[in-house]
This record gives sequence, structure tokens and C-alpha cells, in this order.
Amino acid sequence: MKVLMISKDSKILEEGSAVRRRMLDYGGLAEELHIVVIVRGTGKSETFKIADHIFVYSVNFEGSFNYIVRGTAVARKVVSDNHFGVADVVTCQDPFESGLVGWFAAKRFRSAFQLQIHTDFLSPFFCKESLLNKIRVRLAGWLLPRADCVRVVSRRIKESLKARDYRLKSEPQVIPIFTDVKKIEDAKVGVNLRAKYPQFNFFILMASRLAREKNIGMAIKAVSKVLEGHPSVGLVIVGDGPEKENLQSQIANLKISKNIIIENWNDDLPSYYKTADLFLLTSNYEGYGMSVVEAMAAGCPAIMTDVGLAGEILADGVNGLVVPVGDAVRLGAAILNMVEDPYKREAMVKRGREAIFRLPDKESFLESYKQSWMSCTVR
Repeated sequence: MKVLMISKDSKILEEGSAVRRRMLDYGGLAEELHIVVIVRGTGKSETFKIADHIFVYSVNFEGSFNYIVRGTAVARKVVSDNHFGVADVVTCQDPFESGLVGWFAAKRFRSAFQLQIHTDFLSPFFCKESLLNKIRVRLAGWLLPRADCVRVVSRRIKESLKARDYRLKSEPQVIPIFTDVKKIEDAKVGVNLRAKYPQFNFFILMASRLAREKNIGMAIKAVSKVLEGHPSVGLVIVGDGPEKENLQSQIANLKISKNIIIENWNDDLPSYYKTADLFLLTSNYEGYGMSVVEAMAAGCPAIMTDVGLAGEILADGVNGLVVPVGDAVRLGAAILNMVEDPYKREAMVKRGREAIFRLPDKESFLESYKQSWMSCTVR
């Protein structure tokens, strides 16, 4: 099988990154895998191999319209220059700009057309974020009925698509993002939060891109209330992004700089999960929420907003706590509950591990991924 993938994940271009390793796994499922990576403002375009049969074509662009024009031109050129004849499948990592580029390529070469959905774009919070997101929702609504198959990463997204009645050609396939939970469980602790920050007696952890949709400000507000009765609680936020300065200002204004620390992103998150007492995810919307699975695998109980895998893998009151999106008061109460009840945390850790170790192993995941391509070609 020959596969053409359209993506805008710049991590594919980084040697040794988790996303690059994932592409190597996907390449093992195909005779040839050609990946067009369309990234903003890198200043360069290049072509290279990451394996004998896996080719990467990076394309620089500025602006969404330019993304579509340049991406479509390169996708067509890839197919022509490499003598695909016909790519068996054109798969796109989102149903927006990448999806439109893929649709043009699939239509031109009469290939099967797959859309993948990693973001819960039907959440009302997605539309509220920007005019561009409103346009993306409209574009997805136009593209989805034209896809031969659709892969989603959570049951929540599948149910949202059904509720919209998009008249899809086939049933959406739920294939969660693979997480190597055994690797996380077996990882050695390199950085111990308790040794690094001895001033705290209870550690709350967040690991996220610092972006508006992650609503980390809500977590800061909730923790500030918890600190009134528990001044030795510490919140460590690992990540970087456009909201960093705003979050630092919020922390300073609340006069809690001694209790909330923002660290740059690092690759030793298992150590952080294993030495924290509680993990938070406070996003306004998520397709899945892989960091929650990673925390649960490491034995760290989690509180999350009602997004992504909430209700599917993390069940409220069973192996974690779920709070409404945007509700800082409920989040603060949930954090306080966990801080004050170590027996509840211990029970949730046990049930959390039971839940995630029922998830598919890598071999099963890759087989499902391959079958999603195969099913696309049966039209």
C-alpha cells in the first residue's frame, strides 16, 4: 500500500521526537509513506528520508490560503515525481486546511481519501476561540461527507459527528492515540519533585502547551483558593507557549509566585508524573488528552475537565474526577477533596491503572491503524 499523508505537525521534522518515531511506526504499515509537512514560518522547504521507504517533504507557508495553495502544489508534485501511479490512500491529520489539501490531491489522483480528527472541533468552545476556527468548522462540514473514511481519537468526537448528521460514507472509526503505558510504568525517576522543591508537601502537576484553549488560568485561580487553607501545596506547570506571560502576570497579581512554578518543556515527564500527588487537565476542549493517560500509568491520580477521554477512560469518582469546563469553583473543590483525602487518591490510582492497562497494546493499535487505511480503499 502506498500512502500520502498531509500534516502540519512540525515535530515530524525533528530527529528523535516522539512524533517522528510514530511516523516510523506508521511507515512500517505501508509499502511507501510520503509525508507532506506544511509548517508556518520555518523559512525553508526541504525533502529527506527518515527510512528507506518513508519520505518527508517540508513546505514553508504564511497564511491559511498560502497553506492550501502551496500544500496542494507539493502534494501533486510528490505523487507525480515519485510515480505513485495512484496513491492508495491520502490521509490528512485534520479536517481543515490539511483536509482540503488532501481532498484536492485525492480527487486529482483518484485515491481513497481519509480524514483524521484529533481535535473536538464541534465543542462550542472551539468556535468561540477565533473567526478562523468558525471557518474551519464550516470547512470540516463540507469535507467530511466527501471522505471515504474517518478516524477519530475518542468516542466523544464520534458521538458529536453522529449528532450533526454529516451523512458520512462510513462509520467513524475510534482509534485512540497510542500511549506506551508499560514504558511509563517502568521508567526510572530522574527528577524528583520532592527533592527539587522541598518547600511543598503536596505537588500538583500540569504538562501542557501554554495556549488559551488549555485554560491554565482556571487552574491557577482554583489553586489560589486551595492555598488559603493549605499553604504548602505547590503547582508545577511544565510547558511553553503564547500564554506564558499572561499566566505569569496572573500568578504575580494573585501573590502566589512562591507556590506556582512554570518550567520549560522537557522529555522526562514520567519522573514528574511519578513524584507528583495530582495531575490537572483544564482544557476547554480536547480530542483525547494523552497526558491524563500518561499520568494514570505513572500512578498519579487526575482531575480533568469534561473533555476528550473523560467518561471513556477516566470515569468521574471512579478513577479520577471530572469537572465542568470553565468552572474554577468546582475545580477548586475537587482539588481540595484530593488534597485532604489520601485514601481516595490511593483508590483512584489503583482503579486508574486497571483502566489504562486494558487499552490496546502497540501491536493492536498499529493493526487498527492499518485497517483504517485498508477500509478506506474498499469503495
